[in-house]
Amino acid sequence: MAEVVLNHVKKKFGGSLAVKDMDIKIEKGELVSFLGPSGCGKSTTLRMVAGFLQPDEGQIFIGGKDVTRIPANKRDTALVFQNYALFPHMTIFDNVAFGLKMRKLSKDEISTRVNEALEMVHLEKFSDRYPRQLSGGQQQRVALARAIVVKPRLLLLDEPLSNLDAKLRIAMRNQIRELQQKLDLTAIFVTHDQEEALVLSDRIVVLEQGSIRQIGNPQEVFDTPKTHFVADFVGIRNFFDGHFESNRFITNSGMTIITHSTGDPDSKKIGIRSNMIVINPNNPDMYENKTTVKVQSIIYRGTSVEITGGFSTGETIEIEMPSEQFKLNTIVQDDEILVYWKADNVLPLTD
Repeated sequence: MAEVVLNHVKKKFGGSLAVKDMDIKIEKGELVSFLGPSGCGKSTTLRMVAGFLQPDEGQIFIGGKDVTRIPANKRDTALVFQNYALFPHMTIFDNVAFGLKMRKLSKDEISTRVNEALEMVHLEKFSDRYPRQLSGGQQQRVALARAIVVKPRLLLLDEPLSNLDAKLRIAMRNQIRELQQKLDLTAIFVTHDQEEALVLSDRIVVLEQGSIRQIGNPQEVFDTPKTHFVADFVGIRNFFDGHFESNRFITNSGMTIITHSTGDPDSKKIGIRSNMIVINPNNPDMYENKTTVKVQSIIYRGTSVEITGGFSTGETIEIEMPSEQFKLNTIVQDDEILVYWKADNVLPLTD
């Protein structure tokens, strides 16, 4: 039996459907990310699971129990907020202990569990400090300790890393994943950052305008997106409209691209990752697609260089290559260069 089940859950705000039909099962010990842009329904769904919002239709089950109409404080969940939501007048110890005191545990049990939780997030030396005396990253770790100390059946994380700088985000996401696996917690992680979702998740649910666009493990979502929206969200930048003719895709401008897919009746678009397109390969015979483009722009991005090339048809293509490789090529703007890509790097997409 799945640990969490959302059965055709819908939520309206005014006359607008914020969540159109959320139907998903989450297994015990699984971390599932809800990924999508602002307004796609991911946080609204999380708040319905937590019990802060009531669905207009559908049911929510946690541990086999229908909790759809059960208040938040009666569900065995813990929520980590984006803004930490710590009590400023309480010490770190008391912040972490708050949920245990509400459950009326003994002082000895509270002390033991709070100290264990603070040790897990490496803040055991800060128990007598106040939130204002800690950095943003430390405050987020306190919020995480407060969530795990109650040993919830379900851990909910609502964009918990968005207020941190890049280096701290990496450190915190690694710690979240480590603790989730160590404690065998079932978790839902809400994020708009595709890298966070890829690194953290067992499965990713990609949302757009309140609807599920794709569900899969990180490799499936990243390597084989099914729609233009999902492909764009996971970083594909080259798209072409047209139609399939056997194992060829004919763009609307008449350019022919060899593929290993015949698409399906709804496939009117293809995507190609920019780092799958190469210049001056060692073995050009490995590549089914070869064409000339005129260099329109060159952008240096540190570890990589982004080149935009224009086809004679008027379409453009982005090529991403390692900086070291770029240095071996004398490419400048307005050069005409040969670019290559493999047929199996062409992804059929629906709208």
